[in-house]
Amino acid sequence: MPNWEEFLAKKNAAREPSPTIASGKPAEATVVHTYLLRLALAVEDTSSYWERLDSSVPIPKRAKAAFEQQWFGAMSLDRVRYLITSFVVRYDTFPNALTVLSRWPSMDISTRQVICHWHLQLSDPIYRRFTGELLPKRRALREPNVDRDIALQWVKAEFPDKWSESTCFQLAGKLLTAAREAGLVSRRDPRTLSFPRVSDHALAYLLYLLRETRFEGTLTSSPYLKSVGLDEHLMTQRMPSLPGVALRKASGGLVFDWAHKDLASWVKEVAL
Repeated sequence: MPNWEEFLAKKNAAREPSPTIASGKPAEATVVHTYLLRLALAVEDTSSYWERLDSSVPIPKRAKAAFEQQWFGAMSLDRVRYLITSFVVRYDTFPNALTVLSRWPSMDISTRQVICHWHLQLSDPIYRRFTGELLPKRRALREPNVDRDIALQWVKAEFPDKWSESTCFQLAGKLLTAAREAGLVSRRDPRTLSFPRVSDHALAYLLYLLRETRFEGTLTSSPYLKSVGLDEHLMTQRMPSLPGVALRKASGGLVFDWAHKDLASWVKEVAL
């Protein structure tokens, strides 16, 4: 494990170079990395981060506070540092998201799972492609399942000669672990495929988040929606019940009507 300064430098070097400067928006990650090897979805630890976070505290001090106050239980300081730095990439990259997540006390476990899943997709292009491309293709087969061998072959085919056999094997396992934590696959091989419950509030959250994010796709068709079984037809069916956003047909196609100016303002829909 490198020291804290080296660790942060390597983390930052693998991220997009200042995406908000060029476009005024945060962006989904496109640089391939293997941070998933050390941290999958981590729903419970993520929840602790949302609940206790003070974003005005610098990251190194934040990690020290998290360790001393045992945000994540009895973990080593190095592990806490890794969690904090990973969560910074997944959540602090989207500042308005933290405003909502820290003020959503009534969030149920299925909503927590799917929001963690979407943020991991945003921050990890391998996981985004695995859950937004491979798993939907597997669902169309006569036997819609997946196992470690299939995941391993996918990793090696998508990223030929990039990592050792051992690393590819571990990465395939972690992809399946994260997908299981998200409610997309069962626990044991061959893993049956399923869809997590996506509440109206969770779906509205995603739409507001993507509205202010540079990503590949559209608000009605993207890996984020495909991974949880939502296509354009299902989206139009869901829209009448979504809080703070509506979808209507116009001469130029589908048009969104937003009740709030941004995601941070949308917090009114969930804050007590």
